[in-house]
Amino acid sequence: MPAAAPERRILGIDPGLRVTGFGLLVQQGNKLTYVTSGCIRASGDSLPVRLGVIARDLAHVIAEERPTEVAVERVFVNVNPNSTLLLGQARGAAIAAAVLAGLPVHEYTAGQVKQAVVGKGRALKPQVQEMVRRLLQLPGAPSPDAADALACAICHAHGSTGVGELRAAGYRRRAGRYVR
Repeated sequence: MPAAAPERRILGIDPGLRVTGFGLLVQQGNKLTYVTSGCIRASGDSLPVRLGVIARDLAHVIAEERPTEVAVERVFVNVNPNSTLLLGQARGAAIAAAVLAGLPVHEYTAGQVKQAVVGKGRALKPQVQEMVRRLLQLPGAPSPDAADALACAICHAHGSTGVGELRAAGYRRRAGRYVR
């Protein structure tokens, strides 16, 4: 009888300065199971205080839920460079919380996440919410930020098995083929 596939606890994070979404899934073989999700709300006018809330609250989630790896959405270059820099700082606070807990962090663009969950890289938020609800068999759609975080975790679960593992194992794609 083959041994059971090891359990992976994947924490997805959708960083934001005001609202940071998080979602935890368990992957065992090809099966994904929803554990929890939510939003960290950082209010106030002080950027350092908001960054501290993000880092502190994610550290609490990590300590309580014990993920084995983290998937974070990459920052896209916005029309407003100042907004991009500020969002990058929120992302840095989230990554710091994971790294300080000794967790490996994997990064995905919004397009990669949407492609993995919806099938197209320019999907709208309601489409992501609905597909996350369906894939995880949830009774209702999660909030947009929590859905984005869960979608990031789903993207990592799908992308780090099969063909995605080839790339991690030292293979690369050239002219449509995987070579060493």
